[in-house]
Amino acid sequence: MSDDHTHVQEFFTARAADWDSRFPDDGPAYAAAVAELGLREGSRVLDAGCGTGRALPPLRAAVGPSGVVLGADLTPAMLEAAVRAGRDADGQLLLADVAALPLRSESLDAVFGAGLIAHLPHPATNLRELARVVRRGGMLALFHPIGRAALAARQGRQITPGDLRAEPNLRPLLAGSGWRMTSYVDEDDRFLALAVREA
Repeated sequence: MSDDHTHVQEFFTARAADWDSRFPDDGPAYAAAVAELGLREGSRVLDAGCGTGRALPPLRAAVGPSGVVLGADLTPAMLEAAVRAGRDADGQLLLADVAALPLRSESLDAVFGAGLIAHLPHPATNLRELARVVRRGGMLALFHPIGRAALAARQGRQITPGDLRAEPNLRPLLAGSGWRMTSYVDEDDRFLALAVREA
């Protein structure tokens, strides 16, 4: 992917208005993935590439009223859709590039990224930026509400050996970016890789 974010913004701007209606049954999968992060009351968490904010309600429920929930996205239309859906009540929305977050180092307990990794222009560098803002021992969840094979079939393509989400590719990518993978699930109904910040 190019450093030019125009393509990403155009892709998501064109789909923002009906994004939630295209995937109406994903809520339970998001809630289950958020639960895997093990967030506690008062935790500070970022939904990186939050889109329409579908993860914000379960993230808010996990951290409670004393916690901090942030949702960052590059596409204004997606954030506007999150506001229309009322999800700004569950977290503060930021128009921001996850490659250069306007956050202090080690200021968060966790990062949640749904469908994120396929849209990162420089995955290793971008994952290091996510590690920068998370405290040591904090968590990262890379999630998709359907697995790699099901997603490829939906898009009419084959899984390639170079797929970043394949475990043999993702594990060393995370390790080189300050994360240690702790679990990996790739099933028809979900993809979830969890990692802990080490460096």
